[in-house]
Order: sequence, then structure tokens, then C-alpha cells
Amino acid sequence: MARSVTPFRPGYLRAVRASAWYDLVVTAGFATPWTYTVVHDALSKLGGGLGLGTLPALAPMEMLYANLMGSVVVVWALLRIVKPLAVHGLFDGVARTLFASWQAYALAHGAPRWLWLFFVVEVSFGVVELAPWGRARRVGLVRASA
Repeated sequence: MARSVTPFRPGYLRAVRASAWYDLVVTAGFATPWTYTVVHDALSKLGGGLGLGTLPALAPMEMLYANLMGSVVVVWALLRIVKPLAVHGLFDGVARTLFASWQAYALAHGAPRWLWLFFVVEVSFGVVELAPWGRARRVGLVRASA
């Protein structure tokens, strides 16, 4: 009989660490103005070349928000790589739900279609990180007040 996946099994912590590596690789380029300029241009050229849409011209506030998001996500990813804990997966799953919600909103309002790729990854990692918590709660491994 296959054992169910719970947040308290080593496989879950490997998933938390894998999602952190994905975040680090994808988001590191957003963390500084210099690297975000390169990422912005690359995404626009790729999206334009594939007919999936381009990003608007860089503006100071867009740069600021990209750098803030990139910096926070890089630090959060490093924490999950260095010391993955089950609760980190829970909070990361919640954050992914929020990120996916805002990505869906952007897509519904004309964002470049290549954003779907990132949306699918966010939802996938979110399910991987949140589903075991739901199962653990149903079988009584996690109290409602915990």
C-alpha cells in the first residue's frame, strides 16, 4: 500500500526545496535594476518573436516593483533551500496562490500570453505544497489551531 504524502515526510521537504530552486533561478534576474533590464529585454524579444506579446517599455516604478519582488523572492528561496521546513511549504503554497491569482488577473487584462507558462508552474507548485496539508488536516495530523 502506498503511503500518503504528508508535510511531515522527507519527500515533501524535497518538493519545498525544488520549488525554491525554481524561484531562485526564475526570479534572481528581477532582483537588481541591471539584471532586470536584461530579463525585461529577453522576455520582450522572446515573446515578440513567438507572437506571445511583449512587455511595455521600462519605467522607474515598474523597475522598482520588479526589484522589490525579485529581492524578496530570492531571500525567501534561499531560506527554503538552506533550511526547508514543512511550514515553509505551507506558506509558500499560500504565496503561490496569491501570485497565481494576480497572474490570472493580469492575463485577463491583456498581459503577454507567455505569462501562462509561469502561471501553470505557480499553480502546480501550489498544489504540490498545499494538498498534503489538506490531507493531513483531514486525517487529524494537523490541528485547526496549529
